[in-house]
Amino acid sequence: MLINHNTLSLYGEKIFESAQFKPPFKRPNHLSNEACYLHVLEGGHNHYAATERIEAKKDGGIFMKCGNFIFEPIADKTTGEAKLIAIHFFPEVLKKLFKDNPPEFLFTDNRTIQADMTHINRNKIISHYIESISLLFDNTALAEEGILELKLKEIILILSKIDASGVNQILHNLFNPTTVIFKDVIEAHLFSNLSVEDLAELTNNSLTSFKRKFNKIYDASPAYYIKNKRLEKAAKLLKITNGAISDISFECAFNDLAHFSNSFKSKYNLSPSEYRMDQNSKS
Repeated sequence: MLINHNTLSLYGEKIFESAQFKPPFKRPNHLSNEACYLHVLEGGHNHYAATERIEAKKDGGIFMKCGNFIFEPIADKTTGEAKLIAIHFFPEVLKKLFKDNPPEFLFTDNRTIQADMTHINRNKIISHYIESISLLFDNTALAEEGILELKLKEIILILSKIDASGVNQILHNLFNPTTVIFKDVIEAHLFSNLSVEDLAELTNNSLTSFKRKFNKIYDASPAYYIKNKRLEKAAKLLKITNGAISDISFECAFNDLAHFSNSFKSKYNLSPSEYRMDQNSKS
């Protein structure tokens, strides 16, 4: 649940955003014509892209180019909340901001790199910068256009100096949409905590179109195919490892142990523990 939300705008666009959440909470994050840096003040968050998931923890963040993402805040163990600051990068805003001396890396068409997002580790310079943005939210009278222009330029230049290939890849491709390959999205997230609706978002399809395409490719419904793959992985882990059944259930994206056990028995005619004993006796 979103419990607090504030924004600071520049040139008519939402540039700085402060948000406080009470997990569990998950929603699509569409960046159709913008890039974004999302920094963690408290708790953490997962971001799912077409073929990957990145987790950011306190004082770290995720830098994303334009595209479709799924956002999932993670509660702080003490407060039960997640607090984040987002900085949005719009091409027209940046062109206006840097009209006299535009950095070449922002507007160079370089489509050979396909990174959608990258993790930003804890960094003292970025942490101090985020503190200054937090102060603006606490003192909105200071958040006039000239200040916001300076702060947006500052984070662009800070990111450009970070010695990380992922950051440089994103900077060079901020506004180049990634071509999403349907099957790559499915295979990448078979064992992620994503719903069919979430997968439809990541493939840039409506739910109806997604189900139709899925059935055509896999000759099965999304729910049936994904559940079957998860059970097959669970069976493999039960056979080759001594891991706890509850851990295997979670690793295979079953968050309810009873549901996992019932589904497993329905497919294999044995409970998970009986299946493990049966496989051990055969070997």
